Amino acid sequence: MNAPTALTHLVPDVHQREVPKALFDALTRRFGANCSTAMAVREQHGRDESSFECPPPAAVVFAESTQDVADAVKLAAQHDTPIIPFGVGSSLEGHLLAVQGGISIDLGRMNKVLSVNAEDLTVTVQPGVTRKQVNEEIKSMGLFFPIDPGADATIGGMSATRASGTNAVRYGTMRENVLALEVVTASGEVIRTGTRAKKSSAGYDLTRLFVGSEGTLGVITEVTLRLYPLPEAVSAAICSFPSIEAAVRTVIQVIQLGVPIARVELIDHNTVRMVNAHSKLTLREQPMLLMEFHGSPAGVKEQAETVQEIATDFGGEAFEWATTPEERTRLWTARHNAYFAAIQSRPGCRAISTDTCVPISRLADCLLDSVQEADDSGLPYFLVGHVGDGNFHFGYLLDPHDPKERETAEKLNHSLVTRALNLGGTCTGEHGVGLHKMDFLVTETGAGAVDVMRSVKRALDPKNIMNPGKIFSL
Repeated sequence: MNAPTALTHLVPDVHQREVPKALFDALTRRFGANCSTAMAVREQHGRDESSFECPPPAAVVFAESTQDVADAVKLAAQHDTPIIPFGVGSSLEGHLLAVQGGISIDLGRMNKVLSVNAEDLTVTVQPGVTRKQVNEEIKSMGLFFPIDPGADATIGGMSATRASGTNAVRYGTMRENVLALEVVTASGEVIRTGTRAKKSSAGYDLTRLFVGSEGTLGVITEVTLRLYPLPEAVSAAICSFPSIEAAVRTVIQVIQLGVPIARVELIDHNTVRMVNAHSKLTLREQPMLLMEFHGSPAGVKEQAETVQEIATDFGGEAFEWATTPEERTRLWTARHNAYFAAIQSRPGCRAISTDTCVPISRLADCLLDSVQEADDSGLPYFLVGHVGDGNFHFGYLLDPHDPKERETAEKLNHSLVTRALNLGGTCTGEHGVGLHKMDFLVTETGAGAVDVMRSVKRALDPKNIMNPGKIFSL
């Protein structure tokens, strides 16, 4: 374990590269109205859900095909100009900010489901397809795609950030569920990685290299995903607890006993209060677990009874069951709206949202100390967690015009991540490194490992045009 990194800058390191007029002219000739330099369009593509501020990209290209992406990348490479892939802008760590200027490639129009192979449990989609769109397309076949990060993110963006979310405790993350990719490299070449087969020993695992690379190695233009049969029975439940510790101890015991729970989400009392106000609910304003069980009717019943018994031992009460799709949707919609509920609870605020993941045995140690620090700071915050796999999120709500509040939030984030690393965890369970966790990547993996990553980056992107300034500096 390396020594914890020091608290560093609170704003992104911006070094804009000049975009030559010749590139603007070439993009306009090739893409016409699908290339925009309008300030409103540029600003829309120059901001995500992070609290960072940065100048917008110099232009936006709306790609409609792999060939469009390849042509845009080739033109940018000729002029040593950065390329930043854009999905729906829901990233949380500054992934799409043009810290070195350049061209944003909007992949939202590449939104077709290309093929569904129900017999093989796979689907191939373009990168602009959203997770909800995938599930709408395949539900009539009795299938579903389980990765659910909350936001209706694009499959391309979810692949690029190695997203996971509420179902990861049972179904894994994008790492386990992406089988194959089509990628445009930094030279504009189109390559394919992986196949629809469930496994392979053929050469380097390039699919896993690009999954989680955050757009720094290439632009993903096609994704083949693993699908799952819709469970025969689904049941959801909420349970309130007298303390966060009681809720966390319940989760730890459930996981260690091997109960195949599909989802288990922790929401603290602050977040319950915010969600009640936002979604017009009347949930008990106490720490709460929101759980879901998948399987046969008998299996779901057995899982639920086991979890209820464990929760009762830790003071859990007010179980509320939801077995109809409408009831389950009501509960999970409230959970997915937690971020927006929190933002609305303090008008004009921005959230510094951070996530860590620790071994399940250390979850209580990490979480309880972090809650105490956040309470002592006096800064409003919300807490949610996919705690079944040791992953949780704090959102510190700050006045973006108050430097002291930003510094307080960053100190809380720094302390939280340092604590997680010291407990054998990671600096980010699913948000990715982006701009915000660059120093912590060195702390977590070591300088030698980051140098290996730099070597890969230089080999695949010698001009450093693929989303430069993210993950690590060159």
